[in-house]
This record gives sequence, structure tokens and C-alpha cells, in this order.
Amino acid sequence: MKSLSLLQWIKITLFSLFLVALMGLLMRYKIAFELPFLAQKNLQHAHSHFAFSGWVTQLLMVLMVRYLSQYTSETKIKKYNHLFWVNIIVAYSMLISFVIQGYGFVSILFSTLSIFVFVWFALWFYQDAKEIPSHSLSKKWFLLSLFFGVLSSLGTFALAYMMATKNVPQDWYLSSIYFYLHFQYNGWFWFACTGLFVSLLQPTLKLTRDNTFAYRLFAWSCLPAYLLSVLWMQLPVWVYGLAVLAALVQVYAWWKLAWASLAVFKTNPTITPFLKIVFQGIAFCVTLKLLLQLGSVFPVVSQLAFGFRPIVIAYMHLVLLAIISGFLLAYLYTNHLIYRSVKTQFFLFIFSIGIFLNELLLALQGIFSFAYVLIPYANELLFIVAIILVTGILGIVYFNHKKI
Repeated sequence: MKSLSLLQWIKITLFSLFLVALMGLLMRYKIAFELPFLAQKNLQHAHSHFAFSGWVTQLLMVLMVRYLSQYTSETKIKKYNHLFWVNIIVAYSMLISFVIQGYGFVSILFSTLSIFVFVWFALWFYQDAKEIPSHSLSKKWFLLSLFFGVLSSLGTFALAYMMATKNVPQDWYLSSIYFYLHFQYNGWFWFACTGLFVSLLQPTLKLTRDNTFAYRLFAWSCLPAYLLSVLWMQLPVWVYGLAVLAALVQVYAWWKLAWASLAVFKTNPTITPFLKIVFQGIAFCVTLKLLLQLGSVFPVVSQLAFGFRPIVIAYMHLVLLAIISGFLLAYLYTNHLIYRSVKTQFFLFIFSIGIFLNELLLALQGIFSFAYVLIPYANELLFIVAIILVTGILGIVYFNHKKI
């Protein structure tokens, strides 16, 4: 990657993931035991905002520029270093300010700055991406991911407006939050990760055709799919119908993309048997996520999902931790951007086990909560799982690029 300290940025973002996991561990400790000098809400806001900006967004930007570097000049690539430094400084400033004051002037200031940094990146990348050949499997996914990333900021600005005017209707408040989350998770993150995924595949005529078809289905369904996040509102029948159609279309689009990628994916020599298992696990999580999304169109299921906090947390972790973070780590490992050794593979396995146990416990907690039954020592078990996650990513960070 021309004039870009790629390995440096990989190390920084992996350390950011370690801090995200550490914040999660502190929150689990506070729930299971006591930690009076830190406010849980502040930790929660710091954890989520930093996960988005300091981990996922930072790494996606770096990897997209890495892809771009194959087609453009060294001069154009060098400028992104300044943007990456600005973004990571803003992200760490946001982390510290949220821990100290929660939602306050300083944390909101840095949150707003992070949006402008992303828009800055989107404009640069859009201009430079003109040099990427039109037959690229990834190009369209990357460009649309940026559009949805910018679009998600409208939810943040809507929240800011309501706070400033001190007029905060509950429905509009929640709708704005879900607007931001939807176009981050299902827009910016999903389309960027899919662009990275298809870059691993050797293009064939069938794959190119099905990739374009799946892209179009996801592109057109992403906007109405937002309605799946607000089904608890009183929606007109035709609007509800759009939500159902979007959920169905995305299941079909995923089936087409996954099926077309399967044969080509198997022939990639850089994907070891261990990585194939990891990718298969991620594909299963994507399938589960889309089926849960489809199931939410039924009012009974929707009421249960939105009514029980463990279900909401499990779903958010399924997307951000199991699918997005899991894929990014697997992608780094596949492309030798994490040093391949027995030790780093072992800790990637430990991290994967932590993800599985975390989802399992949260899902069981949600299922049992339907009957208002508490799982004995659930909080303590989740704290142990958080230790496993921290151990996994700490091992990857420590042994990365160490030839031991």
C-alpha cells in the first residue's frame, strides 16, 4: 500500500478493538459486582461510540484505501494518512470525554467532528474511486456504503435538534436513534464489508452477474428496511407492506450472493481450513440476522424483540461483534494483515469462542425473560465471557507481527 503505514494502522485499530472489549468488560463487572467511581451510562456511550468510530469506521477506511491504492497514484494515497490521524484522535477524545461526562458539550463536539471527518473521507474516496475499473466487484458496494454512512448522520442531527429545542417526543427520539443505527449497521458497515468480501473472490461471469443482482437488491431494499426498526409505531398498512417486502428481498439477495460466492470462495488458496470455518460461522450469523429481521414483521415477535432488553443487546452484538468484527478480523488474517502464526490463530479462535458464548448467553437470557425467569449467575457468566473476549483480542494485538 503506497506511502501508507498499513501495518501501523492495523495495529492501532486492533488496539482500539481491545479497548472496546475492555469497556465491555468494565460494564459487565459493574453489573455483576460494583465499580462505583464509573457511571454505567457513560461507559455504555463510550463503548458504543468508540466501537463505531475508533474500531469499525477507522479500519474500514484504511482497508478501502488499501484497495484503492491498487489503481491510483502514490500522491493521492498519501493524503489519507492525515485524515486517519484526525479520525483516530477524534475517536479517542470521544472515548475519554464520554467516560468522564457522558453526553456533554465536549463529547457531543467530538461526536459531531467524527461525522465531518467521515464526510471528508467520503468525498475524497468518491473522487479517487473514479480510477477503479468499472468491472470491479467491489466498487459499487464501497461507493454506496459511503452514501449510507453520510445518510446515517441525519439521525444524529435530528437528535441534536431535539435536544437543542428541548422538544423530545419519545417516538421521534427512538426513531432518530434507530435511523442512525440502521444506516450504520445495514448501510455503511454492511456494504463496505461486502465490498471487501467480494474482493477476495476471483471474478467469473456468473459471479459478476449475481454480484450485481445482489447489490441492486440490497441497494433498493436498504431504505425501506429502516421501517423494520420502527415497527412498534402505528404504521399505515402500505408502509408495513414495504417493510415486509424489504425483509424478503434482503433474504433473497443474501441467498443469491452467498450461493454465487461459494464455489469461487473455496478455490481461494489464502483461505485456510480454519478461516473457512470462521467465514462459514459469519455466514451463518448473517443468515440468522436476516431471518430474525424477517421474523420481526410479525407483531407478536416484534413486540417481544423490542420489549426485552437482552434481545435488543443480543441482536446488536450479533451484527457488530459476530458479523462485522468477526469478518474484519478474518479478512485481516486472510490478507496476511495480521501475522499468521499458531499463537495469533489460537487467540483468534479464543475470540471467536467468546463471541459464540456471548451470543448464546444473551439469547438464552432473552428467551428466559419471555417467561420472566432469571438465569442463575447470568451476569457473572457474561463477565467471564467478557474476559474471554478481552483475552482473545489482547493475544492478537500482542503477537501480531511477532515472529515467535
